[in-house]
Amino acid sequence: MDVSDDEILNLRQFIDELNSTKSLIVVEGKRDSEALKRLGFVREVLEFHSFGGIAKFADSMSNHKNLIVLFDSDKKGRYLTRRIIEQLQHRMKIDLTHKKKLMQITCGKIRTIEELSRYEPHLEQGFI
Repeated sequence: MDVSDDEILNLRQFIDELNSTKSLIVVEGKRDSEALKRLGFVREVLEFHSFGGIAKFADSMSNHKNLIVLFDSDKKGRYLTRRIIEQLQHRMKIDLTHKKKLMQITCGKIRTIEELSRYEPHLEQGFI
């Protein structure tokens, strides 16, 4: 995969931004959270599939104000994003801007969050 220095720099800034936000961050599953952590994400990330469904997930969000949704851009990810918005938009702020920003940074090369692990060797080589 060809990766530009700008992509690496922007990805590092993206991860730093996620690390500094006060919002909860949710991904679909374990491989997604592992990919974020391999790139330097150090905060807790919620794994949607560990909650056992949309209703249980929504119920667990009652004490929170902001949620960053980083689901995949596939059919399932779009469906889950839509369902979370339907369930939680009146209770909390749902932030999709980071997902859009990630698509811009990677120039559309990444369709699933777990694919971010492809950038790990480039980050380790000191491009930043």
